[in-house]
Amino acid sequence: MPSSFNVGSAEGYEQLMGRWSRRLAPGFIDFAGLGDGESVLDVGCGTGSLTFTLAGHAGLKAISAIDFSPVFVEAASRRNRDPRVTIRQADACALPFADASFDRALCLLVLHFVPEAGKAVAEMARVVRPGGTVAAAVWDHYGGMSCMRMTWDTAAMIDANAQAMRHRYSFQPMMRPGEMKASFAAAGLADVEETSLTMRMDYSSFADYWDPIAAGEGPLGKYVAALDAPMRANVDAAVRQAYEAGEPDGPRSFASVAWACRGRVPG
Repeated sequence: MPSSFNVGSAEGYEQLMGRWSRRLAPGFIDFAGLGDGESVLDVGCGTGSLTFTLAGHAGLKAISAIDFSPVFVEAASRRNRDPRVTIRQADACALPFADASFDRALCLLVLHFVPEAGKAVAEMARVVRPGGTVAAAVWDHYGGMSCMRMTWDTAAMIDANAQAMRHRYSFQPMMRPGEMKASFAAAGLADVEETSLTMRMDYSSFADYWDPIAAGEGPLGKYVAALDAPMRANVDAAVRQAYEAGEPDGPRSFASVAWACRGRVPG
């Protein structure tokens, strides 16, 4: 599962996105559903935001988590204290589990970074028992991530190279309305439902927002790290102005929306 997500360090990812995926996880779990005695698979666990939120549900029998990145697998394994949780490196497009091994397979903020996202959905459906649930969520980069669109739109105004990158960011796999629903149906899942989940990303200052991006984390960080010094200075200054919006530096809150989809394995 080659991923288009740029991984620098587990700590940098936590500041960039891990803290927000933890905030999104409870609403996603409510949408996906859980039952006592179930075995659940977390596909693309990252540093463990969904994995350890699931572990807060005492009734679950077992939680298996996989990620393609050894950086994330090591970080999540280091955090784990729950004997029900197992974490391993694996490919979402070739899951190392037998058919019908789980009651549910969940995938939080991962599919949009998987080039063969439909194949990953089919693999989740394969490893879930008949009657079980497959569920996934991805950020709505185009219409629902105002804090990141702020930077891409600002950069695109002063750097022509950012325009194509903004397009790729805005229309990654599974981000168009109905795209995940169609992929779930194509994988043979039944009773497919798609919705949106909304939360807020709260930053204490511009540095709180910008530091992980400036350090090269994620798609924006990869773009920023490749800039030459003059353009980097221009982008840094312009994004700061966009963040502050004419007010002194300090806390800012941005609404953030994810697409979520669930389906039932027939039979």
